[in-house]
Amino acid sequence: MEEIISQIFQVGFFTAIIRIATPFVFATIGELFAERSGVLNLGIEGIMLFGAMTGFSTAYFTNSLWLGILAAMLTGMLMAALMGFLTVSMGLSQHVSGIGITMLSTGFAFFFYRLIFGQPSTLPNIEAFKPVGIPILKDIPLIGPILFEQTALTYLAFAVVPLAAFLLYQTPWGLNLRTVGENPHAADSAGVSVSGMRY
Repeated sequence: MEEIISQIFQVGFFTAIIRIATPFVFATIGELFAERSGVLNLGIEGIMLFGAMTGFSTAYFTNSLWLGILAAMLTGMLMAALMGFLTVSMGLSQHVSGIGITMLSTGFAFFFYRLIFGQPSTLPNIEAFKPVGIPILKDIPLIGPILFEQTALTYLAFAVVPLAAFLLYQTPWGLNLRTVGENPHAADSAGVSVSGMRY
């Protein structure tokens, strides 16, 4: 039991948790904006999987992790636009559309992975982002290595959270977005494009 506890409470364990949580932060922020506008995107799990596959494939063939990130973002935007079209433009059920998007995206991810890589005996591999230590801050006992020896993408995720809060609660755009989600008729009466904001 002591051995398990000692393994859990290592600096590397908490560092890895934050690093692994990075893509979930970005997805959660995106879903936050969608939900505040009145769209419940239940397809987010499938969209993340399809985005991960396209991002990995792009990074593998271009040897550029940042191009892989861009490909994953574009895939996510495309599938989210499809979700918007089904629910906002067509007026279909958000729950059914979300489950459909999850199934479609998951199927696409597996299909294209097999199409591109086949069934290799050894799995394809790419070099991951390298940790970037922030001088002085990384030397803080305990929390320094956990928070300040992360990848550039993780630092970007740290910055996106307060930026999203600022956009949502301190800007006219954020007010319009929240109004559309809470009272679309009032937003429409005020001249705010409900469908435009939901997209």
